[in-house]
Amino acid sequence: MLEHYGLIGALALIALIFPFVGVGVAWLLRPKRPDPIKNSVYECGVETIGDTWVQFRAQYYLFALIFVVFDVEIMFLFPIAVAFQRLDMMQVFYVILFVVLLADGLLYAWRKKALEWQ
Repeated sequence: MLEHYGLIGALALIALIFPFVGVGVAWLLRPKRPDPIKNSVYECGVETIGDTWVQFRAQYYLFALIFVVFDVEIMFLFPIAVAFQRLDMMQVFYVILFVVLLADGLLYAWRKKALEWQ
């Protein structure tokens, strides 16, 4: 029983040391004296005009997050559609429950006007 705790302790020690080793190696390999060109803002090969720190609207991130949620929904529904003939009634119920919950999330986002561009 005690040897199991030793294995858990060793793995916990590795999990604690691993990030510090990565940061230490990155610190050793970093450029010591970066020149001004390395510190300049690079915008697709075009010299930037004006302030380079532009704050984006949070609606863009919300729209992207909603897209990712429904994209993952398709990833889950595709195998279910392929194996639909072999599902029993309880599994069909779970699929319907999954689709209803996602439709409820879509209706919620729609009511909150998260899908409208302004």
